[in-house]
Amino acid sequence: MKKVFPLLAAALFIGQVDAHGLWTEQRRGNIETIYGHGAEDNAFKAEKISGAWAYDSHSRMIPVTVKRLDDHARLEPLKSPAIVAVALDNGPWSLTPDKQWINQGRSKVPNSTESLHTFKYSLAIYREGAKLPALDQLKMVILPEIDPLQVGPGKPLPVRVLIDGKPAAGIELVGDYRGAPHQVSATTDTEGRAQVVVRNEGLNIIAAEASLPVVNDADIETRGLFTSLTFLGEAHSE
Repeated sequence: MKKVFPLLAAALFIGQVDAHGLWTEQRRGNIETIYGHGAEDNAFKAEKISGAWAYDSHSRMIPVTVKRLDDHARLEPLKSPAIVAVALDNGPWSLTPDKQWINQGRSKVPNSTESLHTFKYSLAIYREGAKLPALDQLKMVILPEIDPLQVGPGKPLPVRVLIDGKPAAGIELVGDYRGAPHQVSATTDTEGRAQVVVRNEGLNIIAAEASLPVVNDADIETRGLFTSLTFLGEAHSE
């Protein structure tokens, strides 16, 4: 049974284990991976980026290199993409009785009171009319059901949330993760669907989280998932 992981639960986490999310932004002509919460843009270990995928408008794959910098990772597709997806594996974490998080599984922290493994995913859509490919590599994903670049600010975007490829009910969606990271805009129905109002003319980051129980694992008892969908609310005009 799925258990919703509310964004307000961020207070329960410390440092790298908190409700930080993952998304991409275009900066100075580069596609940068951002690890943060709201307006925060934190440094992170670039080796934690576990995968990156780029596609053209017809969902054909474009080779992409992950450039691992000192404090984050940069994505370098062979040519300009229509769609980019990225995954971050934050590893196992265990909480000690004195409320300290350690980046190891409970088999190495035998006195732990809680243990989890967190994964972060992001999907960015850059071009109107882009056809979405199969995104099985994203274990949690927010899929737009119409072209998000053609909706416009103030109008609803229908989306569907999948976890492990299946519709996820009761998932809270934050419509503006950077500007209002604790403000829930919608909750998915039994088919994983919801309507999220497009908030910004510029970059929109719609986000969601979930926490799933794990059985028969020596290191963790919970799998934590975060996912984001990013796109521009309006096309730039010179």
